[in-house]
Amino acid sequence: MKLTHVIPWFDATVPEWSAEARWLRWLTFLWLGFGLLILFSASYAVSMTEQGHGLHYVLVQGMWMTVGLVIFNRIVHTPLDRLLRGAGMVLLVMFGLVLLTLVPALGVTVNGATRWLPLGPFMIQPSELLKPCLVLQGARLFGRWDQLTWRNRLTWLGIFVAIVAAILLQPNLSTAAICGIMLWLIALAAGLPYSYIGLAAVSGLATATLSVSLKTYQRQRIVSFLNPWADPGDQGYQLIQSLLAIGSGGLWGQGFGLSHQKLYSLPIQYTDFIFAVYAEEFGFIGSLALLGFLSIYATVGLVVTLRLTHPLHKLVAVGAMVVLVGQALLNIGVASGVLPTTGLPFPMVSYGGSSMVASLATAALLVRAAREIHADDPLTLPLPRQSRLRLMNQPKSSSQG
Repeated sequence: MKLTHVIPWFDATVPEWSAEARWLRWLTFLWLGFGLLILFSASYAVSMTEQGHGLHYVLVQGMWMTVGLVIFNRIVHTPLDRLLRGAGMVLLVMFGLVLLTLVPALGVTVNGATRWLPLGPFMIQPSELLKPCLVLQGARLFGRWDQLTWRNRLTWLGIFVAIVAAILLQPNLSTAAICGIMLWLIALAAGLPYSYIGLAAVSGLATATLSVSLKTYQRQRIVSFLNPWADPGDQGYQLIQSLLAIGSGGLWGQGFGLSHQKLYSLPIQYTDFIFAVYAEEFGFIGSLALLGFLSIYATVGLVVTLRLTHPLHKLVAVGAMVVLVGQALLNIGVASGVLPTTGLPFPMVSYGGSSMVASLATAALLVRAAREIHADDPLTLPLPRQSRLRLMNQPKSSSQG
C-alpha cells in the first residue's frame, strides 16, 4: 500500500485530480476541522464531569477520525467500478450486523434504543456503517434497472426493505428515514417510472405512519414537537432547551466555548443537539455561515453529478450528497424545532465513531466520483497533420464483407 493511501494530508496525486475533486477534498477537511472544534466546546464540561478530563470525547473522536481518514484515502484511490462490484457483499455483512443488534444477548441498549454492538471498550453502530454501502448498491441497482430481470430487481428491493425494517425495529426511525429518502432520490435520479416512484413514496409514508402509531415514544415526540410547552418538564424538555440555546445566541453569539445551556440544561449536547451549542456560541451570523458552507458543499456535489456521464457514477454522487448534506440539514431542523425531535447525528461534527467513519467513507465516494469526471469524458487531443491524413486515406471497411 502506498503511503499516500494512508497519510491523509499529503497526497502527491492530488494535482492530477479534477478541480471538483480537489475542492471536495479540502471542503471535507475543513468540515472535519470545525467539527472537532465544535465538539471540543460542546463536550468539554461533560467530559470533565464524567471522565475527569475535558478532552476525553475529543481524543476518542480523533481516534475514529484517523481510522475514517485512512478509509477515506483508500476509497478515493480505488476505481468506483471496483467499489460498486463489491458493494453488495459488504452491504449484506453490515445488514447481518444490524440483525445482531436485535439479539438480546448481543445488542447494547442506550436510552431505550438497541442500536449498538460492543467492540472491546467501544461500541459500533452498524446502521450508520451501512450507509455508504447502501449508496453504492442503490446506485448499482437503479442505474442498471433496465438491464436486470424482475427477479434481480425484486431480490434487492426486498433486501432494501428488510434493512429499513430492521433499523426501524431497533428502533431508529431517523436513520431508517434517511436511508429510505436516499434510495428514493437515487431511484428518482435514475429515471425510474413515476408510477414506481409514487408507489415507493406512498409505501414509505405508510410505514412511517404505522411505526409512529405503534411506538408510543415516537407519537409523544411528534406531539411535543407541535407544542413542546405543553409538557416542558418531560416530552418537550429537549426541544425547549435547544430553542433557548439557539435564541440565546442572538446575532453574533456568546463566543466560542461560552455556551451556558450546555452546562446545565441542554441534553445530549455533543451528539444530537450539537447544533444548538454552535448556534448559541456563534449566533445567527454563524448559523448562516454554516448553512452557506453546506450550500457550497452541495453545489460542488451537484456540479459533479452534472459533469459525470457514467450513469452509476452519477447516482453514487447523488446518494453521497444526500447522506452528507441532507442528514446535516435534518439535524439542524430537529435542533431548531422545524422537525420532530429524533436522534440523528450531524455528520463529521457529532460525537460518535460509527458516524465519523461512515461520513468520511461517504465523502470519499463523492470525491472518488469527482475524480471519475476525466475518465468518463476523456479529452480529445489534436492529432498531428500526417496522422490525420493517414486516417483519412485508410480504406473504409465494406459493410458486405
